[in-house]
Formats: sequence, C-alpha cells, structure tokens
Amino acid sequence: MSRGNIKEEEFNVTVNSDDSFLDKSLRPLLWDEYIGQKTIKDNLKILLTAAKERNHPPEHLLFYGPPGLGKTTLAYLIAKELGAQVKVTSGPAIAKVGDLASILTNLSAGDILFIDEVHRLNKMIEEVLYPAMESGTLNIIIGKGPGARVIQLDLPPFTLISATTRVALISSPLRSRFSGGTFRLEFYDQAEIGQIIDRSAKILGIEIEPEAVKEIARRSRFTPRIANHLLKRCRDYAQVAREPISLKTVRSALSLLSIDELGLNQTDRQILETIIEKFNGGPVGLNTIATSLSEEDATVEDVNEPYLIQVGLLERTPRGRVVTRKAYEHLGFDQPTSQSSKLL
Repeated sequence: MSRGNIKEEEFNVTVNSDDSFLDKSLRPLLWDEYIGQKTIKDNLKILLTAAKERNHPPEHLLFYGPPGLGKTTLAYLIAKELGAQVKVTSGPAIAKVGDLASILTNLSAGDILFIDEVHRLNKMIEEVLYPAMESGTLNIIIGKGPGARVIQLDLPPFTLISATTRVALISSPLRSRFSGGTFRLEFYDQAEIGQIIDRSAKILGIEIEPEAVKEIARRSRFTPRIANHLLKRCRDYAQVAREPISLKTVRSALSLLSIDELGLNQTDRQILETIIEKFNGGPVGLNTIATSLSEEDATVEDVNEPYLIQVGLLERTPRGRVVTRKAYEHLGFDQPTSQSSKLL
C-alpha cells in the first residue's frame, strides 16, 4: 500500500467491536469533565445540592434534544454525584404494564431509573407511571370485569430521568410530571467540541496536531458523539496510511468518509439535492422527502434535519421544508429566479 493513498475498500469506516468499549471510556466521570451545556449543569448542581441536603432523591428530570449531545451522560453523572445506582431501559423495551411493574418493584431507595426514548411509551404504560412519579405508588389491577380490584404498592423513593429526541411526542400529562425540570440540550460550539476532541485523544493515547483537532471539530456537526467517532476514524486512517494525524490526513480521511466542509454526510446532501432537483427547492413535506430517499420519516426529522436547520441550509415552514440560498451555494446549484423570493 502506498503511503497516504488509501482506497475506500481498504479503509474500514464501520464501528468496530472495540468502539462500544471506547465510547464508554470517553464518557465523562466528573462534572468538571463534562464540557458544554453550562446552563443545564448550573441548574442541576443546585437541584442535586438541595436534594442531598434534604437527604431525599431529586425530583424527576427530562432531557431532550438531538442525538449525541450527552443526555445519557448527564444521567450517569447525576447518579455518581448522588452515589446512586442507575437502572437503564428504553421506551421500546417496556412493551407491557408488567414490564414496567417489574422494573419499578425492583428499585431500591435512592435509585435512578433512566428511560431513553421515553416518547415511545404507550398510553397504558404512561398511566401506570403517573402515580409512581407523583406519589411513589404502583397500582396493580387483579382480576377482570366487575370482580377486578386494585392493589396499591408503595415504591421506594426514586428519581426518573428520561431522554428523548422528540419531546413533542410526549403527552402533556407525562411532561408535566417531570417536576425537577425539563432541559433542552443545545448543539455545542466549535471551541467546546475542540476541547472534547483533545480530551478524548489523550484518553485514547492519540497524538493529533492542533489544526487537525480544529478540522474535526468543524466537521463534527457540533455533536460530541460524532466528534469522537470522527476522531477514531481519522486515527484508523492515519494508522493504515502510516501518517501522523495532521490537517492533511484528517481532510483525506473525512473526504473518504464523505464528510464535507460543513460536516454534511451523504444523506444530508441527498436530502437537500432531492428538494432542489425534484421539488424546485420546496416547500415539500417530510414524508415526501423521506419516501424519495427510502428513509424513515423519524430518521430524517431526528438525525438530519436538526443540523441542517442549525447551519442554515434548511427552513421548516408551515407548508413544508424549504432549501435556503446558503444550501444552493454550498452544493453548487444555480438558484432559480422564480424561487429567489423564498430563499433565505
């Protein structure tokens, strides 16, 4: 293999078997190691300090925002701060009332129950959760028909921490019961992402040049999970090419991964190109876009759209999605005269 000349088939860009372990090793273990989200951290520190002084678990918390911004990490940091055990599950995993009852009755005093994708809980499960959150009780129905009776079990004091990428899908009654607070995680800025990459590189024993750190940060979609993923893929590329992780190496690696200067991946560009080429720049509905790309609506809405909107390439309007002037320029398309009035 020639130095610095790697073909796509030679560069394994998939997540390898060690990545899940590495992702856990990169997770901050202390508040001071958690970079960004200052407003949320300040609020949580007050909440946790007050809870510890009262010697009582903090009230229930809801975190929402795009994937990869640190919602799960916050749950683990809260548990560590309180010296509590974390029981982890997800909305799809709780299919029946019995599943939730089993989880709740196995909690110990002070435990934290973390439910990811909480928006996927069905209404029947939610209704069982309401009294557990409000009064610490579990109502179990025994029997059927006129002879059915309700047994009320007292639960140990616990804190429910939930996370979602789609807060609008959570019912209002459930949202209102997160009395400790509902917090939106924001995209990070480039400097914060640079700090995260520096920290991860040290943990992984990676030597990386400062300009290379900046380049990864610039293309990371302002998301820590993606920044760490790109760092590891650039490490792999440099290892195979027998090169240091320099600006040149990072650019070559990210080019091979089809990550462009704004951090767009192939699917991002396909979304924008589809709206431009097939729908004259929009407006066009989410389902139509997803169908055109053979993608799920939720994937486009949760994974791709937030960043495209954040960087000003896509506008969400009452009539549908509209590509902006900046997107035309970035992709090298001529802007149609008839569309100039609606392009931003």
